[in-house]
Amino acid sequence: MNADIIRSLFEYNAWSHRLVWDCVMQAEESIWTRSSGYSLDTLQAQYVHVLSVDQRWFARVQNLEPPARLEVQAYPTRTSLWSAWEATEQVHRADLAQVTDADMTRIIEYDLPHRGGLKRNTAWEILAHVVNHGTDHRAQILATLHMLGAPTTEQDMMFYWWSR
Repeated sequence: MNADIIRSLFEYNAWSHRLVWDCVMQAEESIWTRSSGYSLDTLQAQYVHVLSVDQRWFARVQNLEPPARLEVQAYPTRTSLWSAWEATEQVHRADLAQVTDADMTRIIEYDLPHRGGLKRNTAWEILAHVVNHGTDHRAQILATLHMLGAPTTEQDMMFYWWSR
């Protein structure tokens, strides 16, 4: 797998997260914790979940112990979460800048007891999953924004390519 392709996918992922985040920021503050009855229930819970999972997957790719899952209560405001989000994004960009094509084919073994035990994936499969997982949750966030009467946006990858 070509490491430049993975880096490009992550640039799309960051770009589209920012577009959706702009929609969240245009809405009133109370929307952050308002129950939607959909998916993870609140925008706050959605974003904390994605950040937490991204951190855990990146740790596996780096052969590190995954950090504890982030707690929703630790991010009471949009600003508190976005600060952590941007810091994590910078770390991931720096890490990805160093990976080689050979790194992408490395097999990573990890245990997910709640998903059937020992798993094996290449680094590129895990990193592609991170991008796909982000797309899935952005779609859920956009649906929640729409249900709550907030603005939404397009997040299609083609719009990213056209914007470059």
